[in-house]
Amino acid sequence: MRRLLAEAGLDISAGKMSALWTGTPTTIRLDDLDVICSVLECDPAALLTCEPDKVAARRPSKEQAATSEPAGPTVQPRFGRPRSEPPL
Repeated sequence: MRRLLAEAGLDISAGKMSALWTGTPTTIRLDDLDVICSVLECDPAALLTCEPDKVAARRPSKEQAATSEPAGPTVQPRFGRPRSEPPL
């Protein structure tokens, strides 16, 4: 598979190939996905799996969202000045 991908213009490391093969890649560039789909003669939907449970697990609960404070100070734009001041 690595040889076919290299012939198509995608030189992929053994570690990344292993992650793709086992189904546990952390990231994949869309350009690389295009090459992989071309080599396999498929579309991205054939390779990608929706995982709504994982998406739901990342969302904060409604209770946490209601009680949590903003992550940092609110930045207000300053009209008439081309640049804003850095945060304190």
